[in-house]
Amino acid sequence: MTRTAAAIPSCRFPAHSDPRVWLLSSGASPIGIALSRQLLAHGDFVVLGVTLSESMGNLARRSADFAAFWTGEVLVKEEWKTRARVVALDARCEPDLCTDLIDTQEIDFLPTAIVGTVEELSSTARSSALIRDQFETNYFGHVNIIKAALPSMREKHSGHIILLSGITGHLGTPGLGVYCASQWATEGFCDSLSYEVAPFNIKVTIVQPNLEISILTNQITVAPQLPQYAEENNQAPLFREIIGGLLDRVDAIATTNGSSNGHCDLSRFSSDGIVSEYPQLSEGTKLQLLAETVNALAAIGGHDNPPARHIVGHEAVASVKEKLKTVSEELEDFVDVSCAVHRHPQVREHQQDSNDEVQELS
Repeated sequence: MTRTAAAIPSCRFPAHSDPRVWLLSSGASPIGIALSRQLLAHGDFVVLGVTLSESMGNLARRSADFAAFWTGEVLVKEEWKTRARVVALDARCEPDLCTDLIDTQEIDFLPTAIVGTVEELSSTARSSALIRDQFETNYFGHVNIIKAALPSMREKHSGHIILLSGITGHLGTPGLGVYCASQWATEGFCDSLSYEVAPFNIKVTIVQPNLEISILTNQITVAPQLPQYAEENNQAPLFREIIGGLLDRVDAIATTNGSSNGHCDLSRFSSDGIVSEYPQLSEGTKLQLLAETVNALAAIGGHDNPPARHIVGHEAVASVKEKLKTVSEELEDFVDVSCAVHRHPQVREHQQDSNDEVQELS
């Protein structure tokens, strides 16, 4: 996390006979802008989806960043503006409303994060509604656009669906239960989808970056805190405390590139109301924070044999390895229990009788 910009590896693109065509479902996000810049420089075509609120400038800083990129970079470069298009796109819409936008082969999705323990998210009607909001964006948003894209991809017998998830698709995180649940639902959906569309030469890849990418570059919405889950009453490392460590780490990145980040008032996350905000990161910090993920997305997209999952960053890889190691150890610890019925003499006798009957029938 503390590497300088000079140490970030350059993007290695796979060989392509034709430029790739991308639809980024969250084109106004920091990673959408950074990825678009990389792809346009490479010669690809990019369709950037933005919500109506983003296109109308209601999200202040995020809208301003996208406007600066679009007018200050894309429109002033003749070779870029002919290969870039902006469309109003809300992933929560029904598939038939999105179909006319989907003529591309590469798709990327970006989430929003709802923070709160299970009890905190069920303490009021409004906080309970956040659970549905989380799934509308982070799960059904994926499903809607994929459903709209599949007919065109199937007809062309070509396509690559890329979803930006996170290591929260592998690891449960206290205080991010609903967010993790939406990621796990997406993972199961994509695992099944990949088998269904493989005969049509459509590939599916899940890219999983660190929490810093998934959380700090997107909107954070925090439910009101219950006193039972305050730091002095609950020793679990809840996400309200974890986010402070994440911000300290990105501040270290800002120090290495000579910039400074805006302040994220963590005290607001302990308020009595629902709080939503985008962490204010400097442009240099965002670029360095996103570099590895942008490199991975740009290199994997359209690859002839892409991975089903790609984990970005050595810390994310280490975390997932540790989780898999724990699962493996638990399997071994309880393997006798798992196989106890199978090893029971009466069960073995019944299975042998069944096998004998099968052999007689054959």
